[in-house]
Amino acid sequence: MTCPPRILVLPPRLTASARTLRATALRRGLRIVEATASAVPEGLGSPGWAGWPEGAKWPEGARQAGSPGDARGTGDTRGAGSAESTGCTGGDGHAVHLHAGPSFADVVAPALGIALLEAPADWLARLPRALTQRDIRAMTIGEAYRLRRPAFVKSPNDKSIPALVYADGSRLPGPDAVDPATVVLVSDVMTFAVEYRLHLLDGAVHAAGQYAEAGRLRLGPPDGDALAFGRDVLAAAGKTLPSAIVVDVGRDDEGRWAVIEANAAWASGCYSADPDRALETVLRAAGPATALLPHDRAFVR
Repeated sequence: MTCPPRILVLPPRLTASARTLRATALRRGLRIVEATASAVPEGLGSPGWAGWPEGAKWPEGARQAGSPGDARGTGDTRGAGSAESTGCTGGDGHAVHLHAGPSFADVVAPALGIALLEAPADWLARLPRALTQRDIRAMTIGEAYRLRRPAFVKSPNDKSIPALVYADGSRLPGPDAVDPATVVLVSDVMTFAVEYRLHLLDGAVHAAGQYAEAGRLRLGPPDGDALAFGRDVLAAAGKTLPSAIVVDVGRDDEGRWAVIEANAAWASGCYSADPDRALETVLRAAGPATALLPHDRAFVR
């Protein structure tokens, strides 16, 4: 069976990394659609869906934002098909994928029947100390307000809380700006000499590259020790992650390796990693809900 080209939906403003993935997708025969989130309620015929194939319909299981049954933000994947997929979905056969930030993805993905995979909010906090080299706790920001020591605080799966070292809990965004029930990750402060991004797919390190040195952007090839540590992480905690995810790791000045954080592959830059292999991770991490692997159903955003 011949399938129509897969579609990769992108936001209107692209980072350098997104432009790399865009060029890679085009070279591999994917159709690129650059959409505005405001175009979703207007339907596929609106000007906001630049590049959408003429005559193509909403994919099977998709909901226009605001329509009855809109599953935006619920993570509801009931009705998802079997793990096996030909890549042809929907009435016109197009399989739709996405690469974008969380705020854009949260609007567009449900409208297009895309399942967004991410790590559990407390994944980093549940890792053994041998993999993190520091104390990490998941708590509400309301609880974090009581901190009376410096700590590194971040949102688990987006950028709603700036990832910074805060002198104490009083320096965090206040309840007038953030719901006190919002979950944050609070960790000891740890400085990394070098940092690497690992694109994980089907229980293996599929692509990797260096992205920082001494806290500053510095791109480079993957380090053998970083790859080995990535395999250790997968051996210890791979079953607690979706089949496609990005995990950042680093080495401190004492030579200790640690997991920095997990990020959704569909919202992560590829930096110096092989763009073809990084794209493959993105396509799995944000693809048709009807083609979800059974293992991944627990990791839908």
